[in-house]
Amino acid sequence: MQTRLSPEFQHTADGVQAEAILRKCVHCGFCTATCPTYQLLGDELDGPRGRIYLIKQVLEGASVTRKTQSHLDRCLTCRSCETTCPSGVEYGRLVEIGRHIVDARVKRPAHEAALRWALREGLPSALFAPAFKLGQMLRPSLPAALKKKLPARPSGRAHLWPTREHPRKVLLLLGCVQPAMMPNINSATARVLDAAGIQTMVAADAGCCGAIRSHGGDRAGGLDDMRRNIDAWWPQVESGAVEAIVMNASGCGVAVKEYGHALAADPAYAERAARVGNLTRDLSELLPEIGPRLKPRLRPSTAHRVALHPPCTLQHGQQLRGAIETTLNGLGFDVRLAPAESHLCCGSAGTYSVLQPKLATELRDRKLARLNAVEPQTIVSANIGCIQHLQSGTTTPVRHWIEVLDDALA
Repeated sequence: MQTRLSPEFQHTADGVQAEAILRKCVHCGFCTATCPTYQLLGDELDGPRGRIYLIKQVLEGASVTRKTQSHLDRCLTCRSCETTCPSGVEYGRLVEIGRHIVDARVKRPAHEAALRWALREGLPSALFAPAFKLGQMLRPSLPAALKKKLPARPSGRAHLWPTREHPRKVLLLLGCVQPAMMPNINSATARVLDAAGIQTMVAADAGCCGAIRSHGGDRAGGLDDMRRNIDAWWPQVESGAVEAIVMNASGCGVAVKEYGHALAADPAYAERAARVGNLTRDLSELLPEIGPRLKPRLRPSTAHRVALHPPCTLQHGQQLRGAIETTLNGLGFDVRLAPAESHLCCGSAGTYSVLQPKLATELRDRKLARLNAVEPQTIVSANIGCIQHLQSGTTTPVRHWIEVLDDALA
């Protein structure tokens, strides 16, 4: 796709990168078949191809409208289109550039701007945990819509962290909301790795991966979050004390793996960011190695059927598919994918379920219908946002797959 950048973008990093991405696009339309919002709305401008044309027009100097902004807002950035694209178009990066330019030119309504500010400043804040605990205390009296956003209080095992030391060590990013919302995911991760002879370490100063602020319109704030994490991890990385930086939230995993790209223009951080990205592993990437080491201690129930929803950030963002169900089934579990549309987003997509609740709910219910065809006793996923969002629409327990593995070791 040929693009004639307007003079204001010809020599900017965003313009140069966007032009290179657009050059790969042959506007074949394969991506529309796997785009969740196009499947729901049937509008070309609510599919990847249409949004690419909108961004192209903006870069070529066309006027930017609220309508343009709305079509870009409705994109989940699930990157399913990237998995489908035969030309390798990096749509996720292109749409972030488009949003950044459009948001700088189109003023949002006050209520919408306030909600976005509250999400990007509140979720990574140290105040989130006490606010969340207060919400759990008041949960019985809250409206149903808000109650569904608040998981019940965790069990005692959520705070049982192993104390043994091992020669093999990894760093774990706890996440910004996960320690408060679902703390058992982190402790279960540490217990399973401990059983496999790997010690889990945590850098106290590490926090949000940067995705919340970056995707929420604060690009500079997102980069600052990335730099803080690199500084927190660097002593362990530089000394070679850890063999990997592990992510048990696939959304954080795709963000941290792309630190090298995000900070490529920062001379003080570019090299370290690339090294951190290359050292980062999704928890599922460790599973094929540690699974056989855990097998003698496992007591899985083959009568307990588990439905797996692979998050978009895992199967499309990180291009990781098959390891969870293949390895767990090999260990004696009964894990099954939905028989149809296992590639489609559940509608969580970070803060999307809050910003676009109608579309998110439709996608959630569609996903649950596909998963329920498996007749599961438990639904599992690999990202806290997906877990919380799916749980809000079903009474079937929704958990992280590492918790199911941890239970079989208990």
